[in-house]
Order: sequence, then structure tokens, then C-alpha cells
Amino acid sequence: MNDTKLAPFAGQQYLNLESYRKNSQAVQTPVWFVEENGVLYVYSLAEAWKVKRVRNNPRVRIAPCDFRGHVKGAWIEAQAHILNATEAEHGQELLRKKYGWMKRIGELVGKFKKREHAVIAIRPA
Repeated sequence: MNDTKLAPFAGQQYLNLESYRKNSQAVQTPVWFVEENGVLYVYSLAEAWKVKRVRNNPRVRIAPCDFRGHVKGAWIEAQAHILNATEAEHGQELLRKKYGWMKRIGELVGKFKKREHAVIAIRPA
């Protein structure tokens, strides 16, 4: 990890992404992630609510967690944005390298069901 703010995420498999509804209510979601040069990349179904929330409000909080979302460290304020197709492919490739066959199975299922994915870039505030 290149950024000292991101040190708690080193060696972790999941992060808890807290995004906000239009009424400011926080929603926490455990997600896979990968870090490169101080940026965390997360992917999701393009129509997922977390993607819609980030599109409406880029302010998020993140914390390392387990696969159920139980937080394992301090929350960090961050900014998130949805990547364009070219940038998203880079994020997807990084995620493939980290998660291997599990990520590839998810991609196959997504293609079979004709689901679009989005990649979110997260930077500590």
C-alpha cells in the first residue's frame, strides 16, 4: 500500500463501503477491493444501489472488514467516483489478479445473465 491512510487495508480481502442515500442515511456494504497507487478499486453491478448512491454523493467512508461486513479497523473518510469504460477495465484487471478464479467465475455468471458492471475508484480524503 502506497498511502499510509490505506495501510489498514494491506492484506485484507474486503472493505466496508459506507455510502449515503439522498436522505443522508448511511448504508454499509462489504465489497472486494484492490489498491494501486493510493486508489482503491471496487466493482459492482452497474444497477446496484451503492453505485447509484456514489453517483449522487461521492462522499464515502471505508474500513477493513470481513466478508460479513464486520469492521476490523477505523473508518476513513474518502471520495468515490464511477470510472469510464477504459479506466474500469484497468480496475477489473487488477481485481482479477487479486481474486483470481473467484473473480473470473463472477464475470462468467455476469456475462451469462447479461449484467453490466461498474468500477468505483475510492481515494482517501
